Amino acid sequence: MKKQTLLATAIMLATVLTIFAGARRGSYGMAVLKLMPHAASFGLDDTSAAARDEFIPARSAARAPALAAGTWINSAPLTLDSLRGRVVLVEFWTFGCYNCRNTLPSVKGWDARYRDKGLTIIGVHTPESGGEKNLAAVRERVRALGIRYPVVTDNEFETWRAYGVEAWPTIVVLDKQGRIRWTHIGEGRYDETESVIQKLLAEGDKTAANSDASAESQAGLQVVKTNDE
Repeated sequence: MKKQTLLATAIMLATVLTIFAGARRGSYGMAVLKLMPHAASFGLDDTSAAARDEFIPARSAARAPALAAGTWINSAPLTLDSLRGRVVLVEFWTFGCYNCRNTLPSVKGWDARYRDKGLTIIGVHTPESGGEKNLAAVRERVRALGIRYPVVTDNEFETWRAYGVEAWPTIVVLDKQGRIRWTHIGEGRYDETESVIQKLLAEGDKTAANSDASAESQAGLQVVKTNDE
């Protein structure tokens, strides 16, 4: 037990030092994630692992929170309600984050390949430092990085908190009914994420509607059919 306690303490100290050292690089969130999975072997709980990197069935998926108000770049203001019928990928990022920039080739590729097939990508720009709150700087970096999909600022962390985000970057994929079906934190899992996009694009609206009706029935709600049905 003493050995476990000492090892756990060492991990926590290393995490604090990593956060401090990585703050300037915009990458401390991922540094923490790289350290913490090892905590399970020392008797610590990793409760967030089960909630990510899993394709969630429609019947079990939660509705995505609304996007908080912010300044939109590359688009007029969007709402999730207005995007019903489209698959939506939300990436929480900030332009000073090295790990976020590493995801861009894949994210931009998905936008190019699937936008016309029903995918909308939204970059939620949640700043890590004060300088990343500057709208002119955000606009410039969006342009310089070649980002053509919609980006919305989240300077007060409202959307970040609503989605329970813990680190940059985080990708959340919503189905055509606005339900969260996939979450991934950090770099990697690009093939799996693209596979999720393809599956959700292939899901018919009728299938999604039937899933909703089944959920209502299981909740004890009466589904009334018309004569036309």
